[in-house]
Amino acid sequence: MSPRWTLDPDVRRGRSVVHDLHAHLVFVTRTALGVVEELRRYRRNALNGAMLTRCEQIITDVCAGLGAELAEFNGEDEHVHLLVRYPPKLAISTLVNSLKGVSAHYLRKDFTERINRHLMHGHLWSPSYFAASCGGAPLAVVEEYIDRQKHPH
Repeated sequence: MSPRWTLDPDVRRGRSVVHDLHAHLVFVTRTALGVVEELRRYRRNALNGAMLTRCEQIITDVCAGLGAELAEFNGEDEHVHLLVRYPPKLAISTLVNSLKGVSAHYLRKDFTERINRHLMHGHLWSPSYFAASCGGAPLAVVEEYIDRQKHPH
């Protein structure tokens, strides 16, 4: 092992891979109208504290079932932010579809009246989402590290 490499207990190891993958995900509630100007008005107040607490529990369980881990969770009345550690074999799209599908199912079941009152036809999440990769080092640092590697002659 290279002397530059120090073992990090947070880095996961598999049979043929060492990884530390994180994704920042944002899910937005579905709107009652598709008009851009009205977007925030109809998204507002869709989620409350009890719903966010339940959503975090559901997402924690779904992540565990997929071999992932919910590192951070928070939200407001119209969207949630997640920081998820995930294995390389798990596609982000699969992760997102599972998280949104299962959380919507249980939140609709547990909070039917609130969801029906605030959201279109009982749908909780917008069909779109935001995803960004996250890591410990900024891209410029990684680029510089790669650039400094000793290229054989």
